[in-house]
Amino acid sequence: MSAGVRLRLGVASRAIAAIAGGYGVAALSSVVLAVCLPALFGMARSEATMTGMLASFAIFALAVMWVFAARTALRAWFGLAVVATALGLLLLLLMHSTGGAA
Repeated sequence: MSAGVRLRLGVASRAIAAIAGGYGVAALSSVVLAVCLPALFGMARSEATMTGMLASFAIFALAVMWVFAARTALRAWFGLAVVATALGLLLLLLMHSTGGAA
């Protein structure tokens, strides 16, 4: 495989990671914040949901920047997977501790 093809595949992989992986991380973080904020700070559920949604825009932007700043596309995918797994496990723990109420 030539260097040009390898470079284009790396950029395409990063673009997919930024779009799909960034969306996944932002969505998970939004839900985690919406569930976590009322429990920790006594915030109203509607305000916590709005705060989580607004924070997800910044988280998505940070995820996209991180994907393109990573040394390799594989490292970018791995980093997104680690963060998504951690957020998913935290969400499961929060949902279990709150009785499944989001």
